[in-house]
Amino acid sequence: MRVLLVRHGQSEWNADHRLQGQADIALTALGRQQADALRPVIAHIGPCRAISSDLKRVRETAARIGARDVTFTDRLREIDVGDWTGRGIPEIEAEDEQAYLDWRAGNGSPPGGESWTAFSNRVTAVIDEAAVTPCRNLLVVCHGGVIRAVLQRFLNLNPARIIPVAPASLTSVRLGKDKPARLELFNYRPDRLDFEAPD
Repeated sequence: MRVLLVRHGQSEWNADHRLQGQADIALTALGRQQADALRPVIAHIGPCRAISSDLKRVRETAARIGARDVTFTDRLREIDVGDWTGRGIPEIEAEDEQAYLDWRAGNGSPPGGESWTAFSNRVTAVIDEAAVTPCRNLLVVCHGGVIRAVLQRFLNLNPARIIPVAPASLTSVRLGKDKPARLELFNYRPDRLDFEAPD
């Protein structure tokens, strides 16, 4: 089974370099354009099923990339960043850079936030459950943290070694019964490369 992981397009808080976690923030005009650019790629692949976070930035991305018959779930929401919700990344780094770096590496939690282990277990359980009834191309529309958690769980990639996932990008992981999981594609965007993706 191929797991097609799509991060939502740029949100209003991504544009401001603010952490959003589970805050329900909308896409920007650029985020809508980013999602629209990915639509023909998804159509060409032809997903057999689609599951998605229920937050509006992801729901709108799912609609704009042409996802059909989507199952929405709060279990695919981004990690809860607790007291850091809505705060600017530069502000958090200035206050306690090591705490921010530890969190990005999956080794710490924001005050009042969700642990990386709890988050990773929550989101990867959704993929495990979907794999019980496999299909050729499972579309998962989600968040950057979700994608990093999936890469850690199935490919043993430490979050500290994964660059931020680009908005409205496609990552593909091949899961097989008798073979190890394989990374097929990471951070693909049809319009341009993005090496400066926001957290």
